[in-house]
Amino acid sequence: MSVYTFGNVTIMHLSDISVLPGGGGCRWPCMVVPFNHQLVVIIIAHCFLIPEFWGDIAKDFYWKSKHTGQFLDYNFDVKKGEIYIKCMEGATTNICYNVLDRNVHERKLGDKVAFYWEGNEPGDVMKVTYRELLQQVCQFANVLKSQGVKKGDRVSIYMPMVVELVVAMLACVRIGAVHSIVFAGFSAESLCDRILNSQCSLLITADGFYRGDKLINLKVIADDALQKCRDRSFPVQRCIMLKHLSKEVEAAPLVSQSPPAKRTCPDLQVPWNPEVDQCWRSLLSGASDECEPEWCDSEDPLFILYTSGSTGKPKGVLHTVSGYMLYVATTFKLVFDYQPDDVYWCTADIGWITGHSYITYGPLANGATSVLFEGLPTYPDVSRMWEIVDKYQVTKFYTAPTAIRLLMKYGSEPVQKYNRESLKVLGTVGEPINPEAWQWYYSVVGEKRCPVVDTFWQTETGGHVLTPLPAATPMKPGSAVSVTLILSSSPFLPTKMLPASCHYEGRVGLICSLVFPLHHQTFPFFGVVPAILNESGEELEGPCEGYLVFKQPWPGVMRTVYGNHQRFETTYFKKFPGYYVSGDGCRRDKDGYYWITGRMDDMLNVSGHLLSTAEVESALGEHAAVAEAAVVSRLHPVKGESLYCFVTLTDGVGFNRTLEAELKKQVREKIGAIATPDFIQNAPSLPKTRSGKIMRRVLRKIARNEQDLGDLSTLADSSVIEQLFLNRCCGAV
Repeated sequence: MSVYTFGNVTIMHLSDISVLPGGGGCRWPCMVVPFNHQLVVIIIAHCFLIPEFWGDIAKDFYWKSKHTGQFLDYNFDVKKGEIYIKCMEGATTNICYNVLDRNVHERKLGDKVAFYWEGNEPGDVMKVTYRELLQQVCQFANVLKSQGVKKGDRVSIYMPMVVELVVAMLACVRIGAVHSIVFAGFSAESLCDRILNSQCSLLITADGFYRGDKLINLKVIADDALQKCRDRSFPVQRCIMLKHLSKEVEAAPLVSQSPPAKRTCPDLQVPWNPEVDQCWRSLLSGASDECEPEWCDSEDPLFILYTSGSTGKPKGVLHTVSGYMLYVATTFKLVFDYQPDDVYWCTADIGWITGHSYITYGPLANGATSVLFEGLPTYPDVSRMWEIVDKYQVTKFYTAPTAIRLLMKYGSEPVQKYNRESLKVLGTVGEPINPEAWQWYYSVVGEKRCPVVDTFWQTETGGHVLTPLPAATPMKPGSAVSVTLILSSSPFLPTKMLPASCHYEGRVGLICSLVFPLHHQTFPFFGVVPAILNESGEELEGPCEGYLVFKQPWPGVMRTVYGNHQRFETTYFKKFPGYYVSGDGCRRDKDGYYWITGRMDDMLNVSGHLLSTAEVESALGEHAAVAEAAVVSRLHPVKGESLYCFVTLTDGVGFNRTLEAELKKQVREKIGAIATPDFIQNAPSLPKTRSGKIMRRVLRKIARNEQDLGDLSTLADSSVIEQLFLNRCCGAV
């Protein structure tokens, strides 16, 4: 029997209800969910109150000073004034102290492995313990202070998936600096934009890395970005570079460092500006491994992470210290059913929010052992992931539907070469998973014995908001969540929030038992209250489809868009005052299941990464041959969605393969490889309304070769439709 206790809330996984007090005649408010005809899960809530729930969790962390006033204070209604969310105001802490010092000194986990690092090349490995990680973080924190970095300063990090990336981010938060990590697949232009927007005082990067067989000369890209910053009158004074591929022969270090890469590049051309550039290793030598943490207020900035915006300009999502720490620690523990002997592996990159929350902060806050992977799932062969699972005896595995669909096409044989007997929980993240991929993941990878937690969340939410709990929540492929349950000993049990398929029994205030039929069911995380609205902002009941919104905050939700609070309010709160607007559409069926239907704004989800159509259109429009561009999504069997671009060329320019290649290169250079268009179609004219607005829904139909275009009464020139169908790209079935 597994038991989790958070003050007023106890969660039990048990096989026999008779073990409860009174032999099953429990006098506590509870939820009973039979699963697989034998497992019964009880969620017991004594006077369940969300602030008390989180307040009790907070007792597991170290606070230099306690909070005063309300645990969670907020305003979601723009009509009532400025939007704000405040958690544990008055408290001071340090997240680095809580994830490292507390584990080493209080929990005696110093010798426990924090990360098994697996490089791009098989056999390129290392491990780092919690004590070693603390020493390295303190050393690099002292290096940052020696470079003039202080509390509140922003530091840009542009690195591959190496242990030093974790060291850099934790060193920043140890001294109260704010890290802004940029995915190492982004272009120099994207890096420059993010440095400028957050006014970073220092850049941390590496010489280069391999992604499969492809060499990425990261320092060249970083230098290009720094030059662009200088051209825009913002010279970054300092750049610290890690020698990852062009390593020097050094004496054995006192603590673990990344080993020499198996595929070294001694001839790698690394540009060097002695006025700006400094070597990581040289700075580290002689740095003290003791560094007192900077105690930060609960609502001090923790990090900025940029996500694509529908206007084309990336948004700097700002998360703060205390609420984020509590939320990612708790969601990690419960959603993955974390146990002390687990080996956990999230395959995401730390450059995305998944890596922030569920590679670094969530696992470390729980003292977990994780795998940190630099490579690709298909390199050097398509069995690489399952080889790693067996090698480290991974118990909890978290990946993206894109990776699952990619590996599906190679069949089950590469998976079944390895036994995977250690696996206990499988997770998915980044995009809705299609039922076929879910079934393959569950049946082939997990051999029908591992629960699948299909998590829904965003950069903005900080952590999981709609998710099953393993074994506690019967599974439904493709359905993200159902309804919120607030169980209380109050005489006012909110039965109207229950699924139609469950029934209520017992006496209010004595036993509130919700018994579910044996079918799939999932729930929002504790304290998360979703709703579905129509275009008029009315809450919909029963089966419906509309905008997915949330009625109240949770500790880990974003606080603002960095440097632009007005954009924060406009993007997330203006359309429906009183609600946080997720930007996603949602359908609820007759049984109360929630199905995420996709973005409601001009965004695309490519391989789990959110891209702005406006940003891609802007990149295409900068080419001299393009007069106008429009970008829509097409379904993709592996990536989920792909980019289908329509371009109207300037007079006298012909469309050919050379121009198509130039346009794809333009997008790669402006945004990054992840945004490379799959299709570019010549469009002599675009379908527009009489007011001049591009009819993107029509373009989506054309891209997908769907002849039923719906209502065209507002189309200014219907003759363009036939030409666009004739010009469709070959291969765009």
